[in-house]
Amino acid sequence: MDFDLEELVNVEQTFFEEGYKDGFAHGRIHGMIEGRALGREKGFEMWEELGFYEGFAMMWKAIVESQATPDERSSNHIRHLLELIAQFPRENPSATGGPSDLDIPKLFRQIRSRYKLLCATLGVRPTLRAADGSSVSPDRAEGGSPESPAREGQKGQGARRNVWAVHPAGESLASTELNF
Repeated sequence: MDFDLEELVNVEQTFFEEGYKDGFAHGRIHGMIEGRALGREKGFEMWEELGFYEGFAMMWKAIVESQATPDERSSNHIRHLLELIAQFPRENPSATGGPSDLDIPKLFRQIRSRYKLLCATLGVRPTLRAADGSSVSPDRAEGGSPESPAREGQKGQGARRNVWAVHPAGESLASTELNF
């Protein structure tokens, strides 16, 4: 019986190397799967936020342009925000193969900053809420609904005014103007 004592001395190192190779291959496969799922989730969150900013900017663009004297400052901020959103890549730049000089986190920070600047110019509170309504806005947290008795006592003390008036069906909207 041939028995190599040298292999017996290195048996622990041999098992360690085999386990490392197997673990590395297994981790590579599962890391790719988990990374793809995480990337899809984060990408969806980013595009949901960008869609909100774009819809916000397009709505305010229509409002500002419909006024008799459009506010040039607001129009400028809206235009810049829409230009920044248009620069955001529509597909994965790393999947095209070539090196990308686009700094996505920097562009995203610029878009957020421009959104906040636009909100400050318009006098609107910059908020982003989930569409499912699961988050409670700060103005409704204390009394529930705006019509609650706690709110009725505050009518003269900083109560929230309706921005969009509700008109009965058939009433002419020609005399309606926007006040913000």
